[in-house]
Amino acid sequence: MFSKLKQFKDMRSQAKNIQSALAGESAEGSAAWGKVKVVMNGNQEVTTVSIDSELLQEKAKLETALKEATNEVIKKIQKIMTEKVKKMGGLPGIGT
Repeated sequence: MFSKLKQFKDMRSQAKNIQSALAGESAEGSAAWGKVKVVMNGNQEVTTVSIDSELLQEKAKLETALKEATNEVIKKIQKIMTEKVKKMGGLPGIGT
C-alpha cells in the first residue's frame, strides 16, 4: 500500500514539473491567410487573439477563421505537450 502511495506522490510531483515546463511554451494558429491568429500557452489557455479589421465586416468568414485558427493551435500545443512529456520521461503507468 505504501509503495502505491509513494508512486502516486511521484506521479503527482512529475505532473507538476511537466505543467510548469509547459507554462513557458506557446504556439500560434492562423487562418484566413494570417488575418486571424490565436496564440495558446502550454497549459492550453488562449493568450492572444488577433483579427485583421478587414474580417470584422464578414461575420461568417470571421467565425470560420477563428474556429480554424483555434483548432490549429490546439493541435500544435498537444504535439508540444506530448514531446515535452516524453523528454521528461513520461508519467509512470501512462503509456507515452
